[in-house]
Amino acid sequence: MSYVAVYHVASPDTPNKVLTHAEDIAATLAEHGVRFERWQPSPIEKGASEAEMIAAYQPQIDALGDVSVAVFSVTSDHPQKDELRARFLSERRNSEDEVRFFIAGQGLFSLHIGDYVYAVRCEKNDLLAIPAGMAHWFDMGENPHLVTLHLAKTVQGADPAFTGDDIASRFPGLDD
Repeated sequence: MSYVAVYHVASPDTPNKVLTHAEDIAATLAEHGVRFERWQPSPIEKGASEAEMIAAYQPQIDALGDVSVAVFSVTSDHPQKDELRARFLSERRNSEDEVRFFIAGQGLFSLHIGDYVYAVRCEKNDLLAIPAGMAHWFDMGENPHLVTLHLAKTVQGADPAFTGDDIASRFPGLDD
């Protein structure tokens, strides 16, 4: 189930509120310029190629106006799953919007906005667009399973600048 849990930075063990309805999640995140929506599922055959996955959502992608689309897929048997997880758990600010659409699986994006952290659990059919410059990190879990489309305005994509803050280590991850 998709949700947003809102934490004060001083109390990472207890969320102030947890929202599970898509409309509530979208409205809460929109207050901070973050876009959350659910796309209607497109039929994708098991074992579909990256090109077929992108083609299944081409009308929605075109509506966003993004230039570059790449498929990002990690499963529990991925040889670099631990390295990938560690890299994404570092708080960063991107030079352009971070836009992810979940074709399958799940992941937890945490957005550090002022004195609050908005932990957004995304799953199949969820789109999350984090504005450029917003501090965030991502947890795919200890045993990841996700297939996402990564959409970018430029072919080279976002240039992450790591903040050096260890805040991610103080908040619950996907498996917590």
